[in-house]
Amino acid sequence: MKYLLVIAHGSRRMASNDEVRDVVRQFELQEHDFDRVATAFLELDKPDIPQGLITAIEQGATDIVIVPYFLSAGRHVSEDIPAEVASVRKDYPNVMIKIAPYLGASDRMPEILLTQANEV
Repeated sequence: MKYLLVIAHGSRRMASNDEVRDVVRQFELQEHDFDRVATAFLELDKPDIPQGLITAIEQGATDIVIVPYFLSAGRHVSEDIPAEVASVRKDYPNVMIKIAPYLGASDRMPEILLTQANEV
């Protein structure tokens, strides 16, 4: 089963975490090739990354794609998320877990910025 796990930082402000969940729910309504889609958080909300991955695996995921919902390649993207993934990957060697480029690395980011600027 192919599974998409969107990873956000997490916030003490629950409304911010719910915004991420809402984006993922909107994604689910689009046509895509994933059997399941979920959200996990680096910190400050649940599920955390290991639990999100373990839940996916328990649901039958054999191919997991992680998309970091981050705008820049700071420490969380370059170190923390890969470390969290590695901690789970070693216990489930038969599950393919891939980390996609973070959101801000998208070639469409300039277009998105222009769209946002034009909405003022």
